Amino acid sequence: MSATSTTSASTVAVRGCDGCTMCCKIMRIDALQKPRGVWCKHCKPGLGCLIYANKPQECSAFLCGYLTDPRLGEDWKPSRSKLVLLTDAGGNRLVAHVDPQRPDAWKQEPYYSGLKEWAKAGAVHGKHVAVCIGQRTYFIFPDRDVDLGIVGDDERVITGERATASGVRLEAHKVHKDDPRIQNLPRQPSLAASKSKP
Repeated sequence: MSATSTTSASTVAVRGCDGCTMCCKIMRIDALQKPRGVWCKHCKPGLGCLIYANKPQECSAFLCGYLTDPRLGEDWKPSRSKLVLLTDAGGNRLVAHVDPQRPDAWKQEPYYSGLKEWAKAGAVHGKHVAVCIGQRTYFIFPDRDVDLGIVGDDERVITGERATASGVRLEAHKVHKDDPRIQNLPRQPSLAASKSKP
């Protein structure tokens, strides 16, 4: 299962792509058998889709966070930031998908500070921030970043809290998709599968 985009029945674009084609590189496109991290053969970088009239439904339905959130400034445009922002289907996880040729892009400013702020604000409400560079996954918590390494297509990430001597500490762990601990949890997308232009 793939991470889903911010697209929903009520989500609309508040701006256009204006020459940005980063999703055509960073994301996986199942219908075209395009892996994540490589340019789609139907994309002319910086210009757009060469099969626009006949593009797959998953591409037609895709809207990244930059297109739908008017609070994001021009710095967050994926062609500039090298980040494609998506939320999972339940809205409980913001995922920044990173151009693998710029794996440190999320650590640059203003991006890292922005991701950290969202992590702090979201933690109060049980929402989390993740960064995916291909299948490599990091969770950004208010007090630290956790490197989960490669998260396979057959794995899921669960989050929780652990009491420590210095207070409650947020945790993230990867588990097999059939692990009984996740049976009663809301269904979360696999962060590793990441292309979903749902």
